[in-house]
Amino acid sequence: METTSRAVAQAPAAEDGPHVHSARPAVDGYLRAPFPWYGLDEAFTGPRRLMQVGLAADGAVEHGSLGHGDEPSVRSEYAAGTDQDAKEKFAVVVTVAANPVRRSADGTGLLEATSVSSAAWLAGVGLLSFTWPGQMDHALRDDWLEQQTETAWVLADDLESPDWSTLSLPVDGVPTPFHYRESEFGWVLAGSTRAGVHVGAYGRGMSAYGLGFAVVKDIAAYQD
Repeated sequence: METTSRAVAQAPAAEDGPHVHSARPAVDGYLRAPFPWYGLDEAFTGPRRLMQVGLAADGAVEHGSLGHGDEPSVRSEYAAGTDQDAKEKFAVVVTVAANPVRRSADGTGLLEATSVSSAAWLAGVGLLSFTWPGQMDHALRDDWLEQQTETAWVLADDLESPDWSTLSLPVDGVPTPFHYRESEFGWVLAGSTRAGVHVGAYGRGMSAYGLGFAVVKDIAAYQD
């Protein structure tokens, strides 16, 4: 699959506890991107926040995430449909620069291409990073995450498989097809825009069917 390196989408895990995320980047990291960022459109009136940016091998900003709604937390006893789940409602939008295979800035190698599958995989791994099945021992967390990450990779590599359905959502006001799937942990979707980027998203407690996406006019508005 033509996609970004798997390593850039994974945050380190604590040795004796849940998966944790590194500190959020300053807005400067987003401003360095040579492509437009996408978030939920104006129909969403809840909280917005910066999350993470991902870098290519040459240090260029290649993708990043913007949070909407509640701040997602690692769910150690997650079960779909519980009262606890209903209290946490969030959607995270992932923007991925649409790049072909290209030579690195220093000329020493090639950078992998990005595609809709890249956005689907990054979104899938993003959802997993906030998930911890109930009754799982901490010692098994890393093995579980590695297995599920590989599954997310396989699913993203075949967006035409029966695991995915098609969902039409507005992007800058234009109906746009997305690949969409649900799991016991939440939902994931991915598609492309006319602005030269791929968009992925994941969430829980917030229906994907009513979402719309738009170019972020002022990234600073996402700062806490």
